[in-house]
Amino acid sequence: MPRSPVDSAEAAPDGETLSALLRRYDGAGDAVSCEPLTQGLLNRGYRLATTRGRFFLKHHLDGDRTAITRQHRVTQRLDALGLPVAPPVPDADGRTVAVIGGRCYALHPWIDGRHRDGGELTAAQCWRLGGLLGLVHTCLERVMRSGTGDRRPSGEAAVPEDTFAVIEQLLTLVRGRRARDAFDELAEHRLIERRALLERHAHRRPEAHAVPATGWVHGDFHPLNLLYRDTEPAAIVDWDRLGVQPRAEEAVRAAAIFFVRPGGTLALAKVRSYARAYRCAAGAGSSEMAAAVHRVWWERLNDFWMLRWRYQRGDGRADPQFPAAAALAVWWTREYDAVRDAFCG
Repeated sequence: MPRSPVDSAEAAPDGETLSALLRRYDGAGDAVSCEPLTQGLLNRGYRLATTRGRFFLKHHLDGDRTAITRQHRVTQRLDALGLPVAPPVPDADGRTVAVIGGRCYALHPWIDGRHRDGGELTAAQCWRLGGLLGLVHTCLERVMRSGTGDRRPSGEAAVPEDTFAVIEQLLTLVRGRRARDAFDELAEHRLIERRALLERHAHRRPEAHAVPATGWVHGDFHPLNLLYRDTEPAAIVDWDRLGVQPRAEEAVRAAAIFFVRPGGTLALAKVRSYARAYRCAAGAGSSEMAAAVHRVWWERLNDFWMLRWRYQRGDGRADPQFPAAAALAVWWTREYDAVRDAFCG
């Protein structure tokens, strides 16, 4: 289950913690090695090798045992429906969350596979990807009927005045750096450019009543959360953001990550194949997709989370994604009709 690289300073759970954890599971064996794989805001991931096999060990940072257990139940039900997921391994008492030293852990089977972005996918594989996400949404609708909690999304779109204030704050931070580099120069250019775009398109802010149909969604469907074995999806992972959201917006957001090119354009032929399959599998109409495209476009136009991480948090992990993501917002605005048609046609 390969994942993104992490800061080498992130230490794995110590031997005492691992021993206490593995004692809860029948036949898990003793720990041989535990290597960090991921470092995110929501969890930490480790490749755990034992005398009995390999596992993916997840440390949930939020520690919300109820929410984690709910996520586990959902993946177990999706697994029963035949979706490619990796449900947690239950311990000897049937529990899937282990609290050790005040920390929440879950043990998952190790899935051999790798990540594939849209540039590696053929047209047929793009179709299968869209169909898979549509199937996720329809299956979630089935398994969540039994009642596992609910969260209603806000229909409010970003307000331009608030975004202008964020832009000014970020510009002040960028311009105040003592040793500016090429990234800082690009950031300043994109902030000024985006401010001008927002001034020109502020009247296109989506109305609250235009929210597309909502439903249960994965919440974070992108290449690093989908493992492939050869050419077929092997496991959808990281269900931490499971919740109720506009379904079609997840489809559009995912496509904007899977199919973005390094220069900040979308591979529209692949988007079209993916979107057609999604609409067929999810039963989403063209009007629903068009509304989702508009709302995600507006979201991207007002979103500066990567720069906020760098300049307000001092966290540069998202820096490599910024050039393409920032260029995409500009290109999408210019090619708005073509992008909408790719999702809806």
